[in-house]
Amino acid sequence: MTQIQLTDPQAAILSTACAREDGMVFPVIANLKGGAVGNVCKSLLKRGLIEEIVAADPDTVWRHDDSGPLTLRATQLAHATLGLGDADGEVPAPQQDLTLPSQRKGTKQAQLIAMLRADGGATIDEIVAALGWRSHTIRGAMSGALKKKLGLEVTSEKVEGRGRIYKLIAV
Repeated sequence: MTQIQLTDPQAAILSTACAREDGMVFPVIANLKGGAVGNVCKSLLKRGLIEEIVAADPDTVWRHDDSGPLTLRATQLAHATLGLGDADGEVPAPQQDLTLPSQRKGTKQAQLIAMLRADGGATIDEIVAALGWRSHTIRGAMSGALKKKLGLEVTSEKVEGRGRIYKLIAV
């Protein structure tokens, strides 16, 4: 099977859909403007990575046709493309370590994501020690690159004896 190349917006929409139990594309959490969502969804439809199904929720309607309201759902090919399953077989449950295909391995951003996905999460001081970044750079990366660009959800909580811990949670 040939490798399917995805743009960043395609990867963001597809990975979010594949991370959901029902595989639904909507609501889209990627930060796309104008008709970009429609264009990305059309290209994913054409490639067979998402499919149209009857919409049960009026908030998730993609378009209307003779059969009624339709929405979009990730296909098994989408899961296989993202390395989450076999195109012909079962699709496993969404995993916590889902990464976007456009994300390069071994980068500081990838290291940051790995640290935040670890069982105990990570403190700012631990990330400073591992990456050599300053604390304001780390906070900026979490709010900008991780939350806004990649659509990941970063949580924080104060833990006695350790301080504020930051974690990535599954979408």
